[in-house]
Amino acid sequence: MANTTSGSTTPVVSTPTSVQTSLGKTVINDGVVAKVAGIAAREARGVYALGGGAARAFGAIREAVAGTDQTQGISVEVGETQVAVDITIVAEYPLALQDVADGVRSGVIRAIETIVGLEVTEVNVTVNDVHLPSDDADQTVEARVQ
Repeated sequence: MANTTSGSTTPVVSTPTSVQTSLGKTVINDGVVAKVAGIAAREARGVYALGGGAARAFGAIREAVAGTDQTQGISVEVGETQVAVDITIVAEYPLALQDVADGVRSGVIRAIETIVGLEVTEVNVTVNDVHLPSDDADQTVEARVQ
């Protein structure tokens, strides 16, 4: 489903979802589905970040230039009525990883089915790393020499 290179995932490109009614046509692009999934995944308890190491590095650069990339670490495969999602996360230590993954999964399913209106067939969650609280403290220490 996902194109994987260097630990990063990129959204799979497919035809936008469209619904024709008597009053007009609604088209939902795959990027929108990925963004909804990304927002829902970030809101789940115990998720520190989305994406693998390389994706987070590129994401930090994109974030500095253009703001937060909500689809980082998210890959979607969208059909006419269904969607499958792959998500790569960094979990917070010491939370139970399965609980974090379950929370991500249920939040993403709820968001996509409610907001987008597609049935979610699967949400695969990959825990790529664990964030330690001490990692933040190490980043704030100034260099000993300049």
